Amino acid sequence: MAEVLVLVDHVDGAVRKPTLELLTLARRIGDPVAVHLGPGAETAAPVLAEHGAVKVLTADAPEFTDYLVVPKVDALQAAAAAVSPVAVLVASSAEGKEVAARLALRLGSGIITDATDVVAGDDGPVATQSAFAAAFTTRSRVSRGVPVITVKPNSAPVEAAPAAGAVEPLAVTFGELATGTKVVSRTPRKSTGRPELTEAAIVVSGGRGVNGAENFSVIEELADSLGAAVGASRAAVDAGWYPHSNQVGQTGKSVSPQLYIANGISGAIQHRAGMQTSKTIVAVNKDAEAPIFDLVDYGVVGDLFQVVPQLTEEIKTRKG
Repeated sequence: MAEVLVLVDHVDGAVRKPTLELLTLARRIGDPVAVHLGPGAETAAPVLAEHGAVKVLTADAPEFTDYLVVPKVDALQAAAAAVSPVAVLVASSAEGKEVAARLALRLGSGIITDATDVVAGDDGPVATQSAFAAAFTTRSRVSRGVPVITVKPNSAPVEAAPAAGAVEPLAVTFGELATGTKVVSRTPRKSTGRPELTEAAIVVSGGRGVNGAENFSVIEELADSLGAAVGASRAAVDAGWYPHSNQVGQTGKSVSPQLYIANGISGAIQHRAGMQTSKTIVAVNKDAEAPIFDLVDYGVVGDLFQVVPQLTEEIKTRKG
């Protein structure tokens, strides 16, 4: 079969879940070839092989950690020249989309961003996207060059599919632009013990109806009982009740979990744009006419301060 490049998203060799999802999608259209850049390849390679990578191309150089974006583009361009892939798949993070866009430009190819599915087509891979604040679903393919596709987290299951995973060095020549933007410092983010918002299988969000920063503990307790990430609407963030890093919506983060629980969120279009591709949506709102109820799979009309604690307690009871 033809080969599909998958850019590995990792932290010192610890492979992040979206990469394993990309390997699942890559197997639908060809043989996955993982591209691991930076330290930790010896740790990552067995995991990548277990999830379907027939080859693991590796390159390690200070440029990958000391400079932004461009060194990774140089490496992916070298990998594309070496493999002649039928597609390149990248996780839809802010960095991933910039890498993908620069690579597509260099390859003279088209790009599809924020795909929620990728399948094989008669004339190349076909990607599914949500468009116009998720009001429409589109299916598209790249008509020129090697398709470069970024895929939203939680778009595919993580499936074990053991493959050879042969590790091969990738020769990379860095261009003049590779050292144009240097990383001068890094500050580790304080861990909450909860999943990363964009990667979480379950997200519990609060909005204007939470009515204060002190009340977000109700949302956090439900999230913790489910092992979920915590999100917030723009109204809650603008009011200073929760950090902007947790904002879900058009001007925040886009999420696509298996389960999304919206509490005290009216369902403004900018919020819907960031969560409408969630597989199952549940809403709790005391306003029966709230727009969010047009979107949900299950809705509860009621006071979140009565409903959410009861739900949390029931979950704890069943788990206990």
